[in-house]
Parts: sequence; C-alpha cells; structure tokens
Amino acid sequence: MPWLTTDDFLETLAKLRQRGLPFLLSKLVPSNLARTRSAFDDPALQAANWWQVPAVRRRWNEKISGDAAMPYEAYVASRYLADRTGLRLLSLGSGACSHELVFARQPQFAQVHCLDIAERLLAQAAATAQAEGLQNFQTEVADVNRLNLAPATYDVVLFHSALHHFRDVEGIVARVRQALVPGGLLVLNDYVGPACLQWTPRQLRAANAALREVLPARYRQRFLSSQIKRHVSGPGRLRMYLADPSEAVESDRIVPALRRHFVPLEEAGLGGNLLTLVLKDIAHHFLAEDPATQALLQELFQREDELLLQEPSNLLFGVYQPLPA
Repeated sequence: MPWLTTDDFLETLAKLRQRGLPFLLSKLVPSNLARTRSAFDDPALQAANWWQVPAVRRRWNEKISGDAAMPYEAYVASRYLADRTGLRLLSLGSGACSHELVFARQPQFAQVHCLDIAERLLAQAAATAQAEGLQNFQTEVADVNRLNLAPATYDVVLFHSALHHFRDVEGIVARVRQALVPGGLLVLNDYVGPACLQWTPRQLRAANAALREVLPARYRQRFLSSQIKRHVSGPGRLRMYLADPSEAVESDRIVPALRRHFVPLEEAGLGGNLLTLVLKDIAHHFLAEDPATQALLQELFQREDELLLQEPSNLLFGVYQPLPA
C-alpha cells in the first residue's frame, strides 16, 4: 500500500474544484471522527457518484430480484416480510436514510430507527419523514462503534454501504446477532472488497484498459473540471487516512464475520470491481438514456462480468439469519 499515488494528486485537484478549499482544509483536523463526518454530512453536496447512474441501479436490481424495476427494499419486503406487521428495523450508519425511508413507507414496519454521526443528513431525513406523515421513522445521532444494542430488540437490521466504515467488524456483527429477535433478519448491501480501497492489480489493469479502449475523451472529463481521466492508480495510504479514516477500514473482514455469526438465506454479488474505478468522477456523463451512452455502459458491464469470473464481487447483497446461540 503506497503512501502516495498519481490518483492522490489528480483527484485532490478535482476535489478542490468540486468542493472548494474549506472542504480540503477540513481534512487537516486531528479528529478521525470529524474527518469522517466532513466526508458525508453535507445535504447540499453535488457529486458524480457512479451508483446514481440509472443503468447501474437497474443492473443491481436485476442481480438481486431478477427484475430491473424492483429495488431491493421492495424485494425484501415482499419475499421475506409479506403479511407481517409491527416490525422494528434498525439501520446502522444510515447516512441520508434514503433506503430507510423506503422501508418506513412499507406497511410492515412499526418503527424504522436510523443511527449515524451525520447530524445534518439525519435532520434532512427526519424532515422528509415528517412531511410525508411517517410516524414510524426515528433518527438518532450516535457513533455505532460505541453503541450498546439491547438484546432481542429488532426484527431487521440494515447495513446499506455502512458496515465497511466501521472498525471492529467482528464485534459489531456479533452485537447485531444478539440484537435481533429469534428469526430476525440482517439485510446487507455493502462493499466487502479490498480494505482501504487497495485495488487488485487485475482490477487496475481492467479499469485502465476500459478507459483506454471503451470511453471517448468527452466521457472522461471529470465532474466540475476540465481534467480528462486517463489512468487509474488507486488511492495511497496518506489520502485514505486524511480523507476518511473510516473508508473500507475493515471491509475484507465483513464476509468472514458474517459466516461466523449468520446463515445466508441468499447472496448476490453486485460487482463494482470495474465500475467503481472507471466511473469515479465521470459518472455524470452516464445519466443520459440515449443509445450511445447506454451502449458504452453495456460494454463496461460486460467487462465487469468477465472480471467477476476471476475474483469475488466487491459489492454484496445478502439476507441473513443468526446462527443458533
């Protein structure tokens, strides 16, 4: 894991243009928690997040539910929770709570409880729930790493792109197991790839080949920048520590911890091994539904599927039940 890479310089320059000098200066504070909070707790943030590309979301839906139009929330509710009521859901590291709000709109849930350190995002979610009249939605500002969970309290625990941000994955998974009622469910939609985003040589080769061979230059212009994305090297150790010390800090321990405490009812690899690297900072070019853009995405999807034949998926969806005590 190198201390510095070419991506560190290029992406820091891009970030300066996207979020301004105050954001970069926020990364120089000594508190790890404060640096992590600064990465997420901004309701007005404009970003080129690759997971917001509609075709990517349809691809994930199809891998999970078999239906490109059915998101995982509706799939879980219909397959595992049909005809049930009064359920309690806990989301750890909920962020903006967009997925939790979807669950709160389902008739099965009497309570959807969201925990995160991002106070402004939680306040925005609470305002949305209030505007919609969702009486079953609750937010709490809390550090999951220091949280004590009451045993046998929740019917469903959700990790959406959150568990990979926590230290002591083993301990958190064990506590979640105890917090679930008998027959309860852990729902995971998360990054489980290399720790600290240290991409494999195979992933870097595939990503750089895709940039070189698939995407025209106009699709590689970085968000809010004139810079053209030409190469991917991955992040260095110093930037990972300064930008967000929680990012993928123990992501490689998630699957082993799940295996020790839970039985998988189903799992689906969603990829990300190629798309994460290629579409970072240029995803805004792929929001359009025109044939040319969609053809490029289909080529990237095919290349990622070929890569997934050679290595485990970085992104994992799963539904689990606790192992017997």
